[in-house]
Amino acid sequence: MEHGSLGIIGGMGPKATSVFFEKIINKTNADLDQNHINIIILNHTSLPDRTDVLRKKEGDLFLNKISKDMALLHNAGVSNIAIPCNTAHCFYDEMQEMTPIPIINMVNETLKLVTDKFGSGSKIGILATDGTLHNGVYSKECENLNLKLFKPNEEIQKRIMSIIYEKLKKNQQVKPAEIEEIIEKLLSDFGCDCVVIACTELSSIPLRQNIKRYCIDAMDVLVEQSILRSGKRVITSDFT
Repeated sequence: MEHGSLGIIGGMGPKATSVFFEKIINKTNADLDQNHINIIILNHTSLPDRTDVLRKKEGDLFLNKISKDMALLHNAGVSNIAIPCNTAHCFYDEMQEMTPIPIINMVNETLKLVTDKFGSGSKIGILATDGTLHNGVYSKECENLNLKLFKPNEEIQKRIMSIIYEKLKKNQQVKPAEIEEIIEKLLSDFGCDCVVIACTELSSIPLRQNIKRYCIDAMDVLVEQSILRSGKRVITSDFT
């Protein structure tokens, strides 16, 4: 493919991949079809559940399957790879070793933006799967960037997991108030300066502006990085 093309490894889940693709289209400054990004999407829905393989310590099952996607995208000649799944980034180093193509590091880019917007030393709440939290992929990056990560307590985390696995992944409707209530609790009751939405399934839920201003959605960060690294311009950044 032409220089600047993007490869997306999706299907984790398929709705999140659809939302990610739509956001790229809507945020790219383009007035013609030909000015948009050339994209290959691998909607690899049969990839093992990331939280499940982390819990069972069976990461090789996931890595063996996704290695074939890396080979496909390498043969297709894409310039960058985006993986719209936070939990998959627990395997970032292993995945990057599979390919010479740069994989955009959603976790690192998100937390760098948190530092820029809210300042070094900020206390950040996080909405993520059990796998993402237990693996510590965000904790490690927070330590590197002098950020204080606050993990939800057991009761709140169970609510987050229920929204992700019992509603969103089953294509059931989620009222924005369900997630906004959790965000408000992290901000007001636990003193977080901001909240990172670190599960792309949650990115399909529209938030009120007065809530969104205190949130950094990792998917939105990946969208903007995908556009910029493909040599295109973002219409209006969500983070200015």
